[in-house]
Amino acid sequence: MPQLVTSTWPIIILSMILTLFIMLQLKTLKLVFPLNPAPKNMTTQKYNNPWEMKWTKIYSPLSLPLQS
Repeated sequence: MPQLVTSTWPIIILSMILTLFIMLQLKTLKLVFPLNPAPKNMTTQKYNNPWEMKWTKIYSPLSLPLQS
């Protein structure tokens, strides 16, 4: 049974790593990043809710007096 020749493995592994690195570099070159990112103006809007104008109280059924 013939022996497996492993003398070319380091060259194959190094060429594979180099190829993957080059492909990743080419892929990232196609990405477009904004030149000067500016923060967005996040202003909150005030909504007029009718329940904010008056005092309300929520009565729980357990806190009401017993009716007999």
